[in-house]
Amino acid sequence: MKKNRGMIIAFLTPAVLIFLAVFLYPIVRTVFMSFFKIGSVTDSFDLWEFVGIANYQKLFGTPIFIAAMKNIVKIWLYGGIIVMLMSLLFGVILTSGIRGKKVFRAIIYLPNIVSAVALATMWRQYVFAPDYGLVTSFFKMIGADKLAETLWLAPENSFKALLVAYCFGMIGYHMLIWMSGIERISPDFYEAATIDGANKIQQFRYMTLPLLKGVFKTNVTMWTVSSAAFFVWSQLFSSVTANNATIVPVQYMYMQIFGAGNAVTERNAGYGAAIGIILCLCVVLVFTICNIFLKDDDLEF
Repeated sequence: MKKNRGMIIAFLTPAVLIFLAVFLYPIVRTVFMSFFKIGSVTDSFDLWEFVGIANYQKLFGTPIFIAAMKNIVKIWLYGGIIVMLMSLLFGVILTSGIRGKKVFRAIIYLPNIVSAVALATMWRQYVFAPDYGLVTSFFKMIGADKLAETLWLAPENSFKALLVAYCFGMIGYHMLIWMSGIERISPDFYEAATIDGANKIQQFRYMTLPLLKGVFKTNVTMWTVSSAAFFVWSQLFSSVTANNATIVPVQYMYMQIFGAGNAVTERNAGYGAAIGIILCLCVVLVFTICNIFLKDDDLEF
């Protein structure tokens, strides 16, 4: 070990330096910035004005930020239920020995390799379009004229349209995570369960689901991270400026840092940093809760 110490240090040093520069320093700087009023992220330190926790107090007293937090919670909760259930369903089906597994898996995952900008534009212009959109045409075809006349991109319906479009794009990603967990379970378990008289539903309920606790925790964590960073879809589903029906914290943070939108009269990078810290704490909270309630240490494959 002592003979290789120099070699170990030589290999570790670049990785440690990159970690400090790319990850640790921005985190520490962001936390520090959240206690200051800063005109621009490029301002020198002598232009920073210390305000303590005033940025956080102002955030929780701002209606638009409260609306943004409510929206992101609804995206995380409602969207999470839809995505987790649908992705688990597809994962179970595709690991059940169905023919054409690779083709179906590629089709379901396809939205994840398409740019979010292109995907959101497709939904806005070709799916939810009021005159010739796919949704309108479908409802006209089945005779549901009232639903066909619904303006899905109107402010009162835009959040529902946004949620459906986003969930559609995320199912394939989480499906692969479920599949990776299901395929780790030995076929011998299912064979033994079949011999003991357990049907497919019982096998899924009492064997597959318990053995997927760790995978579920991974899926929830990844969904939380992606929800916290939700931005492109909200930006594209807002016609001109930020719409309270679809605004999310990252979009509001962007407005504060870069002065975009009519709701921002002055830029404050410190205020935006406080939003980032709150989102980070939310992710840590969800991860901590998952670790407490989703323990799979006593389960073995």
